[in-house]
Amino acid sequence: MKPSTTQGTQLGYVRVSTGQQDEQLQLDALDKVNVLKRNRYIDKGVSGAKVSRPALDAMLEDAQPGDVITVYKLDRIGRSTAHVASLIADLAERGIFIRSIGDGLDSTTSTGRAMLQMLAIFAEMERDFNRERTIAGLAAAKAQGRVGGRPRVTDSAMNRQAQALRNAGESIPDIAKALGVSIATVYRVTKARARDNRDV
Repeated sequence: MKPSTTQGTQLGYVRVSTGQQDEQLQLDALDKVNVLKRNRYIDKGVSGAKVSRPALDAMLEDAQPGDVITVYKLDRIGRSTAHVASLIADLAERGIFIRSIGDGLDSTTSTGRAMLQMLAIFAEMERDFNRERTIAGLAAAKAQGRVGGRPRVTDSAMNRQAQALRNAGESIPDIAKALGVSIATVYRVTKARARDNRDV
């Protein structure tokens, strides 16, 4: 049964995108809300675009029902609005709470839970917009004479469409179906794009 109140440990997560960036602002914020240093997980020099982040993965594995994950801002834990919403939903299912200091969001409160539900709604809207843009892009390409045979995701515009859908949380098979390419092609294109992404 999922706990309705906090009963566990307060965990903290910190991420900075490059080795030159300073994580002190995030650490100071965790100090102010009494997150113990031994309960902090830090990814340093790790882009938000990366699917796997060692410290985040370790924290998610260690977290138990009743625990509270505290971050400075939600963009520290997610690649996109859709990814953040999906992660929060997964944590809620596990009975784990999340608190974002800078965003003023706290799922241990009824107001915070309502705000996070709104975030999930906006994330779904983002996914819908991405689908619509992809469909419109495919229609435009067809109107310009790119018809016949199996379309290939080789140009930059199609690469961006594939990556946008992936960032919005769409599955690889669904993206392949939408773009009319093989699953292997989508894996190759989105992986290549992910390596090129950098946080600013």
